[in-house]
Amino acid sequence: MKLLENKVAIITGAARGIGEGIALLFAEHGANIAFTYVSEGSAEKAKQLETRLQGMGVKAKAWKSNAGDAAQCEQFVSEVLQEFGTIDVCVNNAGISKDNLLMRLTPEQWNEVIQVNLNSVFYMTKQVIRPMMKARTGSIINMSSVIGEMGNAGQSSYAASKAGIIGFTKSVAKELGSRNIRCNAIAPGFVETDMTSYLKEGEAGEKYKAGIPLGRFASARDIANVTLFLASDLSSYVTGQTISACGGLNI
Repeated sequence: MKLLENKVAIITGAARGIGEGIALLFAEHGANIAFTYVSEGSAEKAKQLETRLQGMGVKAKAWKSNAGDAAQCEQFVSEVLQEFGTIDVCVNNAGISKDNLLMRLTPEQWNEVIQVNLNSVFYMTKQVIRPMMKARTGSIINMSSVIGEMGNAGQSSYAASKAGIIGFTKSVAKELGSRNIRCNAIAPGFVETDMTSYLKEGEAGEKYKAGIPLGRFASARDIANVTLFLASDLSSYVTGQTISACGGLNI
């Protein structure tokens, strides 16, 4: 059974990692995919993913768009509506980290993390709720982090941005529930991606795994599976929630 047959899904930051995994799983379940990437260095990977998705029998298109820029978000959503006609699902996945101890953290580093991780969720959500309200249906999924729930030394900016997403998610769920628009968050733990490859090596990797009851890092597919649940009608009575997909790290 295809859970997203003929649905249109937006995924930000999908050229690699978790976003790529979500795009591939959504396509397997029949969704048409509009996704973003931000750097020129990701352009080739984005094109490859676009081609791969199209080969799975769905409509797919990549956009170079910065989710941390309000004007670019507005332009992107406008073009998606022209190209695809509607928006059923929005996955706010774009994110960065600029880890540093608080004493060394600069205002520029703090602002960049907040802009990309938190402001982008506001910008994108503000744009997609308009067509969703008109259709009186929609699912918004915001990628938080277990660090937003637990905090972590050297990650105050990242933790603050991801904790902010959780509060924002609850507020949007309360505002838009009457329009049958659901808003939920996912809080991944350690996920095996290009960005976290250094965490798996040697004693450091074993130390991190020792703190995870399930004894392993998540795959991008693990997080994509939770995202699929929240995007589909399987979660039709779930809103305002944060699902921690962290292998038990936060117990």
